[in-house]
Amino acid sequence: MSQFGKKTSGNKAQPSYFMSILGVTLVLFFLGLVGWLVINANQLGSYFKESVEVQVYLKNSATKEAADSVRAFLDVQPYVKNTNYLNKEAAKQIYIADVAEDFTNIIDDNPLPASVNFYMKNTYVQADTLESVKQILLNKFESAVDDIRYPKGVVENMDKWIKRGIVVFLVLALLLGFLVILLIDNTIRLAMFSNRFLIKTMQMVGATRFFISQPFDRRAIINGAISGVLASVFVYFTILLLENISGNAIKVLGYSKHMWIIYALIIIIGIVITLYSTHRSVIKYLKMKLDDLY
Repeated sequence: MSQFGKKTSGNKAQPSYFMSILGVTLVLFFLGLVGWLVINANQLGSYFKESVEVQVYLKNSATKEAADSVRAFLDVQPYVKNTNYLNKEAAKQIYIADVAEDFTNIIDDNPLPASVNFYMKNTYVQADTLESVKQILLNKFESAVDDIRYPKGVVENMDKWIKRGIVVFLVLALLLGFLVILLIDNTIRLAMFSNRFLIKTMQMVGATRFFISQPFDRRAIINGAISGVLASVFVYFTILLLENISGNAIKVLGYSKHMWIIYALIIIIGIVITLYSTHRSVIKYLKMKLDDLY
């Protein structure tokens, strides 16, 4: 019986195991990517909020000392993340680079104002907070500040967009989680189908259910762990690839300190579902009549 089992396992089980590992790995890989987005949804929202630039335009009569005073005031405020000063010449160079047209060919004077620009911490990026900050600066530096601008429409709708995005990610994660269970279960059942005669033969020669199911369950745990590890590796390198071909938003997500949770869950899910599906398939074939196996 031992020799027959080894021969059958060597000829049939290994190819099916390979395909089951490959199938489970791919499913867990997509689940890991969605989990990565879900766990970092708030962080991504914070990144977009802290990317909102507030521009404090200075009057033409404002001196460099006045600009320094405005910047010094902003630097000590709890809602400010960082500041920078942009003089008239730098503003002109940025405008020319963006528009690809040099207006100095038409007019001699530089009409662009100097400005003190700053970014706010994500918890303060609210429409009412920005309006309050705007009024404070206009009142405190009335002689130096000409106008204050920021993307008002974006700020007003940002929270709504972020909340909708989180809901979409959660729904997608739940849906994918359900599909993962079905796909892995079907993959394992197909893999075990090639072993149905081996299972029945062992039962017919007197082997107990525990003796029959033990090697399959042990192999299922190993296969599930391999699939989980491979999926985690693929997720990790996919994130690195996305960082290289995309912007800073992906880099913010890629360096999340909670990514180990995703990797651990992928491995645990791979082991649990693979073990459950394998054991259930073994019991199913043990309960079936020999004629039904055909």
